[in-house]
Amino acid sequence: MQMRPHYLLLPANRAFITFTIASAFLLNVLPWGRATGVPDLLALVLVFWNIHQPRMVGIGIAFLMGLLMDVHDAALLGEHALAYTLLSYGALSLHRRVPWFRLPGQMAHVLPLFLLTQLVLLVVRMAVGAGFPGLPWFLQSFTCTLLWPVAHWLLLAPQRRAVDRDENRPI
Repeated sequence: MQMRPHYLLLPANRAFITFTIASAFLLNVLPWGRATGVPDLLALVLVFWNIHQPRMVGIGIAFLMGLLMDVHDAALLGEHALAYTLLSYGALSLHRRVPWFRLPGQMAHVLPLFLLTQLVLLVVRMAVGAGFPGLPWFLQSFTCTLLWPVAHWLLLAPQRRAVDRDENRPI
């Protein structure tokens, strides 16, 4: 049985975290963002950074990004802000537990968070008179969960140190 390498992570760079959140927001505001099953990349990135860097990305940033999504979608002001705030709170409450699991276990932990976010959005929309969009609307949570390993690999890549340390490299 082959052992996977254990990486010692470098400190997270604030500029990189800001760049990833801004990029996820920009990808969310593309026109294909309203199609069924398209993942909410901003929610995915927020959950990832809430779990891996809870002191840098917290509920306040999730609330702010939710307000920006509300303004972009011309949705009820506070709809995404409430959903992202609850999503962030859930991720922060799991931030010590999730990293101990391998990727399938992590995916099992984040799926209910994404489903809760969509459920909150659905309840708010139905409370103001919208109809039920149908069960395929919840595919977004599953696609976000399926993208968790990709996000894990991409977002932690700048923090990984070399497994076998070289005497000529300082870190």
